[in-house]
Amino acid sequence: MTNLIRSSANDSHLDEQFPLSPLDDFMVHQTPDPVRIMWTGDPRAYERYWMICHDPTGEVMIATGGSIYPNLDRAEAYAIVNHRGQHTTVRSFRRLGADRTDMRVGPIAPVIVRGLREWRYVLEPNEWGISYDLSFLDTTRQIFREPLSDSTHGTPPGRRNDVTAGFEGFGAVVGWVDIRGTRVELPEGSMGTRDRHWGTGRGVGGPSLSLGGRLHVGVSGNAFVPFKTWTLWGDRVYYPFGHVQRGVTRVGKPTRWLRFEDESQMFVEGVVEYPLATGETKRLHYARIDQQTAYLRCGMYGGTPGGGIHQGSYDGPDMTEGETYDLSELRTRIGLRGLDEHLCRVTCEGTTAIGIYQTIDPVAYEACMTGRPGWNLME
Repeated sequence: MTNLIRSSANDSHLDEQFPLSPLDDFMVHQTPDPVRIMWTGDPRAYERYWMICHDPTGEVMIATGGSIYPNLDRAEAYAIVNHRGQHTTVRSFRRLGADRTDMRVGPIAPVIVRGLREWRYVLEPNEWGISYDLSFLDTTRQIFREPLSDSTHGTPPGRRNDVTAGFEGFGAVVGWVDIRGTRVELPEGSMGTRDRHWGTGRGVGGPSLSLGGRLHVGVSGNAFVPFKTWTLWGDRVYYPFGHVQRGVTRVGKPTRWLRFEDESQMFVEGVVEYPLATGETKRLHYARIDQQTAYLRCGMYGGTPGGGIHQGSYDGPDMTEGETYDLSELRTRIGLRGLDEHLCRVTCEGTTAIGIYQTIDPVAYEACMTGRPGWNLME
């Protein structure tokens, strides 16, 4: 079935058949409209995937994501590989076209093998010297995240709130990454996390489409940590398939004690206490692994370094671009900082895992310095 869909990707006659698309041949309709017609005319409507994974030692980390914007007729994707502090990104952009099942954007070509169970993430060889072929098998139950509003009222007043819905979870990863001829295997024991969100807003279009509101580039900070019997994903605890605990456990507002690099004001270590809806409090210690950070400005969160491309803002011809940064350089780290995914060794109650601590740098430092509730400098 997938091959039949993909064979239509280059069918020029689909433009003549608007608003029909290949998905309309499947019995999946929820409204009288064809699937290609969005539920809203907001130009910032989006569908987005994101995944980050690493090998068991933390030597290499991979972050990738992609979005489609049906009302803008745009598709984009990025792939980041950080190998021992060498941070390489490939970004690609194209017209969306009629077939939303075609997820390829340039050399970035993920495939949904089994919905809610298995994805295959592929970055084909390219001039920036990185490529990978990774299988991601979900290991935790995904639970639908009800639509979240970005504000208590619309901006400007009278406009409907921006909303986000979707799901997230953790999984086991196997495969390989090639970095300029050096091949790194991700063996059994490699882990990752992913999400699938959709809605409106979330920084789409950059400042020109922020409609007078805050330019959203992420929240004040999240954590994504897979312990064996429970996992922390931002404001929720997820459990493995078959776990006796059903559903999710809500996480309240955390209290943080964080330490930062003196020169760059970027996160390096922290202790965070998470109050759970069960009445427990989990205390986690995070220690960043060397310069193993994925800088999501390179993935268009908040504008790409140098180019200033925001998610959904590129409106030119099909394009693929990229760059490599040496993260041992202080000025480089300062130039890249923003929404950052720090690979950390994470310890809780005597158990250690490798996970991600996400900050907006240097905003997290400033929050600690000004005494924002829940934010403290680590002594």
